[in-house]
Amino acid sequence: MRGQVISTAVALFFAASLTAAAAAPPSAARPASEPATRAARPAPVLVDCFWHARVRPANFMLACGDGNSRLASLHWTAWGRDGARAQGVNWVNDCKPYCAAGRFHAYPVVVRLDHARPWKKHPRLRHYTRMTLVYNAERPRSFPQTVVYPLWD
Repeated sequence: MRGQVISTAVALFFAASLTAAAAAPPSAARPASEPATRAARPAPVLVDCFWHARVRPANFMLACGDGNSRLASLHWTAWGRDGARAQGVNWVNDCKPYCAAGRFHAYPVVVRLDHARPWKKHPRLRHYTRMTLVYNAERPRSFPQTVVYPLWD
């Protein structure tokens, strides 16, 4: 019985290895003489509060210190070297009467990322350095319709 379990485990491992090899991207099998295409260069990333590189995140914290503003339900329609675009919701705490007792309100927003630059932490990796939020309808009190944020490096 024990031998059969080991044989089954080895067979499954072998099958998984073959599946992984078959699913390898075509670029992995590219001959050394074939030049790499421009598309092989990775798209920029979005750096989060914990210094993690993210691509097309569904959520993103804007207010890293207190968490009083965050993006949620992000649906990305573009993500590339020239920029990124998504629609989602900006959840903002009204901080009334103070932030710990405040309520969060949802505001539909369009998110744009641009100005990709080399990331200081990983210079070979480019990251977006500017985020623009455009509020579709309602927006937090005292916010303009369009808000531009520099992003951290």
